[in-house]
Amino acid sequence: MSSTKVTLRKRELPSGTITLYLDFYPPITNPRTMEKTRREYLGIYLIKNPQSAIEKKANADKLQIAEGIRAQRELSILSQQYGFIDKTMEKADFNSYIQEESLHHNERWLITAKHFEKFTHNNCTFRDVTIDFCNRFREYLLGDELSISVNSASAYWSTFRAMLATLYKRKLIAENINDYLEPIETCTPQKEFLTIDEVRKLYETPCKNDIVKRASLFSCLTGLRKSDILTLRWEHIESFPDGGWCIRKRTEKTKADMLNPISQEAYELCGEPSIGPIFNVTYDEIRRCIKKWLSDAGITKHITFHCFRHTFATLLITNGNDVYTVSKMLTHRNVATTQIYAHLVDDKKRVAAESIKIKL
Repeated sequence: MSSTKVTLRKRELPSGTITLYLDFYPPITNPRTMEKTRREYLGIYLIKNPQSAIEKKANADKLQIAEGIRAQRELSILSQQYGFIDKTMEKADFNSYIQEESLHHNERWLITAKHFEKFTHNNCTFRDVTIDFCNRFREYLLGDELSISVNSASAYWSTFRAMLATLYKRKLIAENINDYLEPIETCTPQKEFLTIDEVRKLYETPCKNDIVKRASLFSCLTGLRKSDILTLRWEHIESFPDGGWCIRKRTEKTKADMLNPISQEAYELCGEPSIGPIFNVTYDEIRRCIKKWLSDAGITKHITFHCFRHTFATLLITNGNDVYTVSKMLTHRNVATTQIYAHLVDDKKRVAAESIKIKL
C-alpha cells in the first residue's frame, strides 16, 4: 500500500502575496464529493518580501501553523490507509457536518438535520454519536414534543440512518452504527382527498396568492407532486403528438421519466407562456396560504398540498379510469401503490349506496 505524501507548497498570487497550500501525491479522495484532488489551499498568506522584524515573525508563525496542518493531514491519511479512524475527527462538529451534507440532498435531509440540531441543541461531536445516543434521537422523533406522524418520524429516522451509513463508508466513524438501529415501522395513512364539488368550490374561492391557487388546482388536474410543480419549467410543456399539451419531465422524487398529457384547463392554469419556472412560489408560501383558502371555501377536511395528488387519483378512478392507467399517470413504480385509491373509491360507493333509504 503506497502512502500519500503531503507537501507544503507556496504560490505567488497576482497581487504579490504568497498563498500556502498542501500538495497530495498520490491524489486523495474528497470524502464528500468522492473526487480525487491534489491540492488543499489553507487560506494562509505570506508577505512576499518581509522587511521589518514583525513581518518576518508573522511569516514564520504562519509557516509554523501551516506545517502543523500538513502534519495533521498526513497522519489522518495514514490512519485511514491502515484501517484506523482519525482521532481528530472525534472532536469535530457533527451537526455542522450533517448540515453541510444535507445541502447536497433533498428536502427530507434538510428537515432531518434541523430536527437533529434541535435535539442536540446544536452541540454534538462525532465522539457523541453512539448507539445509545442515536436511539435517544429515535425516541425524540417519536415523542410528543415534535407532534409529527409516525410515518414522518420513520422517514426522518431512515434518512438519519442513511447519514450514518455514509459516514461509515467514508471512514469518518469507526463502526457501522446503522446495523444496530431498529427502523420505525410505518402505518398505512388515511389518504385524504377532495370531491369534484370541493375542487370546484376551491376554483371559485379567491386565494390571497394566485400562484398558490393555480399550482394547487394544477396538481388536482395532473397529480404532480409539490416538488415537481415547484421545479416545473416552460420547457417541460410540449405539444402532444395527438394534439393538446403534455409534460415531459424527470420526477424529483423517483427520477422517473414522465410524459403525461394534460387537459386544456390544466394548461390554462400555467398562465401566459414564457421561459423559466411556471409556478414561482416557495414551500412556505404554499403552507401559509392553503389553510385559509380551504377555510374560505368551507372545506373542513385536513388537506395538505399532497392531498391534491390524492384528489387527482381518486377522481380518475371515480370516473371509470382503470388502475393501470392511473398508475402510469402518477408514475408509480408498482401498481399496488395505486390500488389503495381504488379502495378509497369502493368506500365512497358504499357510502353512496347506504344513502338511499326507502324505510321511513
